[in-house]
Amino acid sequence: MARRALISVYDKAGIVEFAKELVKRDWEILSTGGTAKKLESEGIEIIDLESVTDFPECFDGRVKTLHPKIHGGILNRRDNESDQIRKKELGIHDIDLVVNTLYPFKETVKKQGVSHAEIIENIDIGGPSMIRAAAKNYKDCYIVTDLNDYDRMVEVLDLDESVQSDYRLYLASKAFHLTAHYDALISSYFGGIVDTNSDTLTMTFEKISDLRYGENPHQKGSFYREVFEQRGSLADAIQLHGKELSFNNIHDTNGALDILKEYEGQKTIVAVKHANPCGIGTAESLVEAFDKAYKCDPVSIYGGIIASNEIMDLETAQKISKIFIEVVVAPDYEEEALALLTKKKNIRVLKLEDIEYKTYKAREVKKVLGGLLVQDRDDSLIKDGYTCVTDREPSESEMTDLIFAWKAVKHAKSNGIAMAKDGGTVAIGPGQVSRIWAVENCIKQGGEMLEGAVMASDAYFPFDDCVAAAHKAGITAIIQPGGSIRDEESIKKANEHGIAMIFTGMRHFKH
Repeated sequence: MARRALISVYDKAGIVEFAKELVKRDWEILSTGGTAKKLESEGIEIIDLESVTDFPECFDGRVKTLHPKIHGGILNRRDNESDQIRKKELGIHDIDLVVNTLYPFKETVKKQGVSHAEIIENIDIGGPSMIRAAAKNYKDCYIVTDLNDYDRMVEVLDLDESVQSDYRLYLASKAFHLTAHYDALISSYFGGIVDTNSDTLTMTFEKISDLRYGENPHQKGSFYREVFEQRGSLADAIQLHGKELSFNNIHDTNGALDILKEYEGQKTIVAVKHANPCGIGTAESLVEAFDKAYKCDPVSIYGGIIASNEIMDLETAQKISKIFIEVVVAPDYEEEALALLTKKKNIRVLKLEDIEYKTYKAREVKKVLGGLLVQDRDDSLIKDGYTCVTDREPSESEMTDLIFAWKAVKHAKSNGIAMAKDGGTVAIGPGQVSRIWAVENCIKQGGEMLEGAVMASDAYFPFDDCVAAAHKAGITAIIQPGGSIRDEESIKKANEHGIAMIFTGMRHFKH
């Protein structure tokens, strides 16, 4: 009995050539719908699906391959005597190879102006069913789901059984990855329409590239993108110059983008080192914003990341070119600015048009041993307004700087402190196990620049020592969440020194 292949593909690229190779090897071709018409138009003899099932395609093509004679031909076990007896009784013919590519669900969802009804009609039912059946019975039925495997499949058919056996397993694994991804896309789409509060979490990503290594050279690393949430993210950036991004480049640049999105509508430069801000500046011009960010920490910016929410101009690019920077990302570049930056061999230059976009439905996840932590994005700043808790209220300029500093400290690793003045950070103290240490680090870093500056703390002060140290350094106003059992001590200390202090009622831990 001749070997039989069932070919039903949405993407018909290369399928004619592949089918002809099968025919050369005396395979029969079973097909239906548009695939059958395509093969027949190229002179390939096919067996029409309806002649096997004795049942017509119906419901606008929703039902074609969902039939016992199809799935029985795929799933019967050739080495199982009971299966073989039953197969003959039912008049089922073996199907030894399934070739299937799925309806373009993802591409349909991403089309502009697409209707929900059109999306629903691009949910493939018969395809995944056939793929899973063939993959389950991979020892007896090849399953090809990728047109890039056509040539190798033809080669394998002419090789010995041991090679064929290994390739069957490879194809089956690939098939189950495909159907899992496909179903996860559908789940993600429906999850964006209605929150079912499901007890399970299904996520899927698509690989952008393998990386040279991970966080360290002995670790492997890869970069995957979310399928439907890319706008304004690093996954959507275009690299204009430089060697490939490393794991740490990607992680740190993502941190810079998160910070930059806080300063929407203001000309802003963000400098980041090891995912922590080391300088942030806003100003009337981009070069002034850069000067403020650079002045905050001219040491740590070396080997760091620069993010701009404005088109990169020549004057700013000239200053960036004088220091070693790993990555620059901006919505676009003036021609002269790009020409200057690309003279430096090792700098990565990225263009991200929607750099200020920040409306994301996606949740944040962190992998831990044996599990996954999931949370909403921290996309709030001050939830229900702020309260001045001291005798003196902050001046208008102090209030502007307090909000500026609050945005900055939100993105510093906890325990975090940020000190700012005139639209620029003057000191940032991230990632300390003691809050007073973070304050002391800022004071050491800021020096004389702290006179007249304001201070932000990502969480409450456990003692009044942070307020006392801030006063000695020249801080005139403080913003913090409040909520400590010793709040009154900090308030009293602030009043003693004429410091204005406001409570936000919202902390911003970042671990």
